[in-house]
Amino acid sequence: MLPFARVAIIGLGLIGSSLARAIREAMPTVRVTGYDADPDVRAVARAIDLCDDVTDTAGACVTDAELVVLCVPVRAMGAAAAEIAVDLPDEAVISDVGSCKADVLAQLTAVLPDHRIIPAHPVAGTENSGPEAGFARLFRRRWCIVTPPAGADPAAVERVAELWRRVGADVEMMDPQHHDLVLAVTSHLPHLIAYTIVGTASDLEGVTRSEVIKYSAGGFRDFTRIAASDPTMWRDVFLANKDAVLEMLQRFSEDLSALQRAIRWNDGDALFNLFTRTRAIRRSIVEQGQDDPAPDFGRRHD
Repeated sequence: MLPFARVAIIGLGLIGSSLARAIREAMPTVRVTGYDADPDVRAVARAIDLCDDVTDTAGACVTDAELVVLCVPVRAMGAAAAEIAVDLPDEAVISDVGSCKADVLAQLTAVLPDHRIIPAHPVAGTENSGPEAGFARLFRRRWCIVTPPAGADPAAVERVAELWRRVGADVEMMDPQHHDLVLAVTSHLPHLIAYTIVGTASDLEGVTRSEVIKYSAGGFRDFTRIAASDPTMWRDVFLANKDAVLEMLQRFSEDLSALQRAIRWNDGDALFNLFTRTRAIRRSIVEQGQDDPAPDFGRRHD
């Protein structure tokens, strides 16, 4: 039995368009309706036949939905929920795909206090955006973290989890606040570091922009991939998950100072021990199938 027969997707960027494709591929009898606030995005979505129907208003998108998935920047969740509130069926389940859960849950609960809200976060993505950037297999063998609030309807939680399993994701349950702390370490802080390093390189007076691009080594190239991520989405992530990001940033600053001291005082043992521990983390990620074990991340060099 399918978890939902009618799914509405609000926001047709990378994640929203990938979810639409994944549902249509894995559950072809499910009716998928989409909406995006940008009329140009709606036009593209119609042209590529992304959904069974693309509506011109958010309200029209959700009128008969069993599940509504908000795929908008995290600080826009409350406004998106308010836009659909009048037309939302009483029995509809509301979910999202944002990478900050406590703040999103608070926004949605304030606007839709009488609805079943089951937040979720598919830990998947690329540096590209827009409806044409999506692909059905984006969620395959990737984690989707479902973060139900205390007292959530168990049946609704399981239906949301099953939807993500059907599109290929591995599902984990987590408390919203704990999720935000974990993601601050594994996702938000790395993006902040990437934005900083790429920005620093572009600002160096003794290095020209052409040299930065021409001589970029593998490490810098990987930072630029992360730093090419959607600026609106990541601005909102850092502000919505402010407390956890600042906590992890303080810890990182302390670790960076220790590394600085080790280099200054020629403490090779400290450097070697750190690099050995971090190498083990990389091996664990590959062993769990979360990245490509091929050299240089599978890049071709022919």
